[in-house]
Amino acid sequence: MTQVYNHILFVMGVSGSGKSTIGKLLAEALDYPFFDGDDFHPDVNIEKMSAGKPLNDEDRYDWLVALNILAKNNLVKGAVIACSALKESYRDLLQAGISKGVYYIYLKGSFQEVLERLQQRKGHYMPLELLQSQFDVLSPPKNAIVVKINQQPEKMVHTILTALDT
Repeated sequence: MTQVYNHILFVMGVSGSGKSTIGKLLAEALDYPFFDGDDFHPDVNIEKMSAGKPLNDEDRYDWLVALNILAKNNLVKGAVIACSALKESYRDLLQAGISKGVYYIYLKGSFQEVLERLQQRKGHYMPLELLQSQFDVLSPPKNAIVVKINQQPEKMVHTILTALDT
């Protein structure tokens, strides 16, 4: 019998773009588990970001590998994983060894839109000062479902579900 695999959906974008909010709603709509990539950062990464220092490729490597393992472990059920996935090389690591069913949902917003969101957010370790470093590193994906963040979350999820259905 052939094993049927479900989708692995990486909801990506800079900090404050709505990855967790959209990811949770999307997971609920698809009856997939939701995983927030921030929960998989090692303490040293969180300490570095909390101190206002951006992560580099070396800092992110083990984190991305952990998220890749998480994705592989959820191929049968499917999963929604919120992860910044800012560079193409990061996305390559995230989907390494997964031959099909991986989709990137890019939550796209301007610096000003995201800054306004971050200014309202409470209790997150990512300081406002690091937002520009994320935009500087961001390499928008070539093959992704792109959703603008200036819409209601429910509309964004509807747009994603429609795109997945086609």
